[in-house]
Amino acid sequence: EKLGYNNVEFRQGDIEKMPVTANAADVIVSNCVLNLVPNKNAVFSEMFRVLKASGHFSISDIVLNGELPEKIKNTAEMYAGCISGAVNKEEYLAGIKNAGFVNVHVQKQKAIIIPDDILTNYYLSAEEIAQYRAGDASIESITVYGEKPAAQCTPGGGCC
Repeated sequence: EKLGYNNVEFRQGDIEKMPVTANAADVIVSNCVLNLVPNKNAVFSEMFRVLKASGHFSISDIVLNGELPEKIKNTAEMYAGCISGAVNKEEYLAGIKNAGFVNVHVQKQKAIIIPDDILTNYYLSAEEIAQYRAGDASIESITVYGEKPAAQCTPGGGCC
């Protein structure tokens, strides 16, 4: 209101059941939220439901490659830091595509390195840190773009 915008609206609600009618939103933007939601596939389906045909989304989130050590995954601090709730990158992207989105692609990706002194705070020994660093596990920040397909018009359907 202060800036004179009349086409923006904020609503409070559950991300897995948004207080928005179907086919209502032009754009969905999310920044480091979905990794905190246990049922990410429900969120992707809900995003698909509320977006208009040809609408799009941009999501920045944390994903994993490989498996993190349990001592890292099971700490409240890592959960609050958006790491413990993260899932495998391929699983994350597959969930988006399975919801029906098209033109899905990673626009940005950046490795996230947890400093050794922080890992030590989570009771990892020097040997465990070395094993983690030498393993296949890694953490990434990604920005993903995707679109809801354009409406398909069929003869006699009233849309053409």
